[in-house]
Amino acid sequence: MNKIEHIGIAVKNLDDSNKLFAKLFGETHYKMEEVANEGVNTSFFKVGENKIELLEGTNGDSPIAKFIAKKGEGIHHIAFDVDDINAEIKRLKNEGFNVLNETPKKGADNKLVAFLHPKFSNGVLIELCQEIPNKH
Repeated sequence: MNKIEHIGIAVKNLDDSNKLFAKLFGETHYKMEEVANEGVNTSFFKVGENKIELLEGTNGDSPIAKFIAKKGEGIHHIAFDVDDINAEIKRLKNEGFNVLNETPKKGADNKLVAFLHPKFSNGVLIELCQEIPNKH
């Protein structure tokens, strides 16, 4: 793992939260994106070298809507940048972690992503992120 890629925060209302975090950080989000296969709308803020991702469920069955119903708004996950997501999945499985999706999927912000079950990491949902290479 190279660095924290971003911290994901589950929110009930993305528009309201964009305004709140813009006040907090002193600048507006730089990108919004829907990830339809996850039932989520995202918004990204840059804070120095760090990124914050706000996540709003687009339907009641989405993982974010379920998270908020169970735990309320707040930190949803910590994402780590990796060079080779498939090798990292294999390494973590060998270390005893439960990988929720062994085949990486396309996530927001031009990333391949995979998640580790929080039960195996002290209740913290861990996301692995690898930049998708641009095809010229």
